[in-house]
Amino acid sequence: MRALYLAALALAVIVLDHVTKTWVADHFLPGESRIVIPHILYLTYVQNYHGAFGLFGTHPLLLTAAASAVLIGFYLWYRREGAATTVHIAFALIFGGAVGNIIDRLRFGYVHDFFDLRFWPVFNVADSAITVGVTLLLLQMLVREHHHQMTPATDASPPEAQADAATAATAAEPQPPIDSARSGFDDPPSLSQATPAEE
Repeated sequence: MRALYLAALALAVIVLDHVTKTWVADHFLPGESRIVIPHILYLTYVQNYHGAFGLFGTHPLLLTAAASAVLIGFYLWYRREGAATTVHIAFALIFGGAVGNIIDRLRFGYVHDFFDLRFWPVFNVADSAITVGVTLLLLQMLVREHHHQMTPATDASPPEAQADAATAATAAEPQPPIDSARSGFDDPPSLSQATPAEE
């Protein structure tokens, strides 16, 4: 059932990414920009021939191969560390975002970007899903590292407790019998050696 939910999340990212890209491509000219929230958010249609956020090279097949390699790497890491719910959700977001951009590159040779914050490269829904997924993975790593650092301190016994345990173990050991010849005390005289009573 969990796999079904994760597949639905990845599919939702792919569908939302495709719908928004199609709408922008149909209603904007390349380079056109419109205000959504003044001084905060704009919609600017960019045909991105580069990698994520406009980085790396421009060859579509090379970028597709690089994105696929990163996706496979995340999948292998996910198979090893996929116990936590956060890791499952992160991988679904990364998978959906990566597939959304790969579809664009295979169809058009570029990616449709449109979210514009003016202080950051223009991006899309797929980029946002990948960023959120990577952030969740980093948070999960930090939480796990903190847990591993706290566990030894919890299990360790204080020195006083270790000393008490050693003393108790020593006291519990069986003691050898006392040798009367070396004890410093003589055996009590027998009846045959007793002094005769006065008449």
